[in-house]
Amino acid sequence: MSTKAKMMHLTLKYRHLLKGQLRPEVIDNNTSIKKLRKECDESAARFFKPIDGIRYRESDYLDFYAEWVEFKGAPKDKVVLYFHGGGFVMGNARSHRNIVGNFVKHLGINALVFDYRLAPEYPAPAAVNDSAAIYSWLLEQGHQPENVVFAGDSAGGGIALATLLKCKDDGIPLPGVCAVFSPCTDMTISGESHKTRLKADPCTPKGANETYLGYYVGAGDRKHPYASPLFGDLNGLPPTIIQVGNNETGRDDSTRFAQKAKEAGSEIQIKVWKDMFHCFPLLAPMFPEATEALEEVCQFIWNHLKA
Repeated sequence: MSTKAKMMHLTLKYRHLLKGQLRPEVIDNNTSIKKLRKECDESAARFFKPIDGIRYRESDYLDFYAEWVEFKGAPKDKVVLYFHGGGFVMGNARSHRNIVGNFVKHLGINALVFDYRLAPEYPAPAAVNDSAAIYSWLLEQGHQPENVVFAGDSAGGGIALATLLKCKDDGIPLPGVCAVFSPCTDMTISGESHKTRLKADPCTPKGANETYLGYYVGAGDRKHPYASPLFGDLNGLPPTIIQVGNNETGRDDSTRFAQKAKEAGSEIQIKVWKDMFHCFPLLAPMFPEATEALEEVCQFIWNHLKA
């Protein structure tokens, strides 16, 4: 692990001290979702930095808020539909501006980011229904499916994969390529890494997975493919790349999904990065591992888009 990566790992592990808290945060059903959302939005606004060559513009989509993240000189015929993370309960297009803007600048393709409905008010499959709807709208605007990229991080990565399954079921043409960072694919929390990587994970507060995923499923079926794409029919998916760190409790959500998709005949490229943590490639260029991982993703995407 590079020195800069080690420093980031320590910052994440002991971030509670930076907030003046002696003990790490614990998430349970008593945790205020309203407060979490407020803190998420305020933190994003506080740390937002304009990115040279990137602009943010509200889209014409009417059903919920969505905005374009545009890079000067990007091709007009290609587009990323970006699914933001946030544990299924928080986050939005505006709070993800730094992350998506940075991704767009590295990739060189404009992105559309959108505010899918959040749990617990709107459990699964509300987010997937919203995602399929805005993707269909993109196609109606004239974008060719083979020139569309699905991309997402964490909860958003899981929603992106579940949306592929819904589109397949509904006969909607699938996008040309998919790229996800540490996707959440299993609402049953059955992966061994939830136990074996608990102490190694610097990002996930105690109880967070159980609480957030419980809200997302609500009274529904934890194994329904639109909630847990791991349990869906993974045949016929578009070429997909997954990047995940070995030091995350959700590591097996990625490795098991990739293995099952490969066995079903889909083209999947996965890399598990030693000592790395949740969604680390999106921190490029802060440390070498993040830069290398994000470059791999960008190259994979360009290799699979229509020329």
